[in-house]
Amino acid sequence: MGVSAAGYDLTPLTPAQIEEKAADLTPEERKVLLDHGTEHPFCGTLLDNKKAGAYYCRLCDLPLFSSDSKFDSGTGWPSFFQPFDPEHIRYLEDTSMGMARTEIRCPRCDSHLGHVFPDGPPPTGKRYCLNSVAMVFQENE
Repeated sequence: MGVSAAGYDLTPLTPAQIEEKAADLTPEERKVLLDHGTEHPFCGTLLDNKKAGAYYCRLCDLPLFSSDSKFDSGTGWPSFFQPFDPEHIRYLEDTSMGMARTEIRCPRCDSHLGHVFPDGPPPTGKRYCLNSVAMVFQENE
């Protein structure tokens, strides 16, 4: 896959590398990241985070979103209107739960992150709805 425009290696991890990185995940993190689960709304630790910084994939540390694109969607999950780099998100059709949605995953480790919806604010009109357990926040220094 190569290197993203932001300069990050997007080479997919091998199954062995994913399992090695997943060894320290909690049961809830495994359920969301590896089994495509969803955390309960209004429970995520990053929902009310208002610090300046970046949100990284919990499994492989790829930067996913910047605090500059975070907004309060009122849905109960951290929401963003654009990714850190467009290449840092992989999109898949999701027809589970009786509806058509777009699932978002990490392109490097294939972790489930959440979904994207076409009802976000300008300038993109998109709402990237994320599970807090799928990300790690790193504050700007």
